[in-house]
Amino acid sequence: MADRTAVIDWLLEGDPSIRWQVMRDLMHEPEDVIAAERSRVASEGWGGTLLDRQTPDGHWGDDQDHGWMTTNDVLTLLRHLGLSAESPRARNAIGRVVSGIKWWQLDGQPFFEGETEPCINGRILASGAYFGADVEKILGRLLGGQLEDGGWNCEAPPSTRSSFHSTICVLDGLLAYETARGPKPEVTEARLRGQNYLLERRLLRSVNTGEIINSRWTELSFPPTWHYDVLRGLDYLRSAGVTPDERLSEAIALVENARHADGRWHQDVHHSDERIQIPVDVETKVGAANRWNTLRALRVLDWYEAGGT
Repeated sequence: MADRTAVIDWLLEGDPSIRWQVMRDLMHEPEDVIAAERSRVASEGWGGTLLDRQTPDGHWGDDQDHGWMTTNDVLTLLRHLGLSAESPRARNAIGRVVSGIKWWQLDGQPFFEGETEPCINGRILASGAYFGADVEKILGRLLGGQLEDGGWNCEAPPSTRSSFHSTICVLDGLLAYETARGPKPEVTEARLRGQNYLLERRLLRSVNTGEIINSRWTELSFPPTWHYDVLRGLDYLRSAGVTPDERLSEAIALVENARHADGRWHQDVHHSDERIQIPVDVETKVGAANRWNTLRALRVLDWYEAGGT
């Protein structure tokens, strides 16, 4: 297996959005060094390109009918890149979304009030909370839609059983809200119930039969959009400060076994939709070494081996 230093050097050859997170999560550099690298996201590489391509009405090169889909995914990607919410370019971009994008399907409802599906609304909540938008209405809608088993499902009602896809999207949103706004008892309670939904199922198995629910959840991908996989679940739990336990051992083993001889992780699958055209390629070639998956896998393994500390 390749030396970890060589893998980190390769990661540092990537985009500023990769480099600053490597410095923070794997190298533990001083805060001023990390901040200096992070500040480049707003003007260089993937972050700068995405911001350059926003239209004056708030969209990212899409039409009014389907604009919310690409816009939602671009905002989610900008959050993953670590674009600072305080940067002037971020504030300008969010201002355009607030003033320019409405839900024509819902009588002109503001974008950050969301629509009807929790897998969409969870991501809007995460982006809105992260970038400082008013998200209280969408938060209330998601809290009211939590199912008895602890998760969420875009098909509820009539479905009464949660979906991993919907649940991870909402959990990302709830965590982003509490990170940005501080703990709130009803949010924390809902988030912990949602986490437990994943943990009870060992991140990929049916709680009733013990069978793997979907074999594609072992395939790693970035950006995940609304899709669930075990690395996404693990990276959420790491971000939430969960203390690892034996329920994660299988998912961790799957991630470890996905590492190639060069010490890198690959892009196993690329989730795409003809209505979603993110205007920048963040290393999505299937079968190629992928810096995002490598960064996320390494920091998840570090977290697990350290017992969550």
